[in-house]
Amino acid sequence: MRAAAERAASIITHRILFPLFLFAATLCKSDPDLLLDYCVADTSAAAASLHFNGLPCIDPASARAEHFATTALSRSTNPSPAALFGFNATVTSPATSLPGANAQGLAMARVDLAPGGVAPPHTHPRASEVAVVLDGSVLVGFADTSYRLYTQLLRAGEAFVFPKGMVHFMHNADVAAPAVVLSGLDSQNPGAQLVPLSAFRTEPPVPEEVLEKAFKIHGQDVHRIQRNLGG
Repeated sequence: MRAAAERAASIITHRILFPLFLFAATLCKSDPDLLLDYCVADTSAAAASLHFNGLPCIDPASARAEHFATTALSRSTNPSPAALFGFNATVTSPATSLPGANAQGLAMARVDLAPGGVAPPHTHPRASEVAVVLDGSVLVGFADTSYRLYTQLLRAGEAFVFPKGMVHFMHNADVAAPAVVLSGLDSQNPGAQLVPLSAFRTEPPVPEEVLEKAFKIHGQDVHRIQRNLGG
């Protein structure tokens, strides 16, 4: 009786549940597809009280060309080399700078790197990224889940892809001049999690003994790193 039940469970798992899982996996994408030509974000105060996976749309008849354009990436943020990490990132958002991108599954980012500045190891949990250097020389790289590192020194006009969720970085190889990178990401809300801050600047803090064991350091080292990161 028990053997028959186990065979029945195996059949259900392999013939029904597993195919259903595979089918569901093929439907998973960074952002859902639209059922309209576009969905220009409604950024009014009334719409802000509603909660969607994205933003509500205005009436398509009210869409204008300027909804699909932005100047947000045209201005340099001039990060100071003395500032934390020496970089600034400006990311488009349907709520503030590019309403026509709402529900299109994309965002753009301008990364300004001070001389010698670095966008430290970080991830975008919801997006892949392609980065194009507009000005300067930038060392880029990412590590995969087998801890293999892929790096490349890019010059103006050259591009590099960071696979979704992989820890990656950008470093201005020139200590005398700034660099500019333009990125495209395949989610309107890619998210960004900086590894140094996730480890040493959370609130509440990661337990000190966890950091000591994870990084093979002592308590005084934990406190020094936290201070250096502005904690």
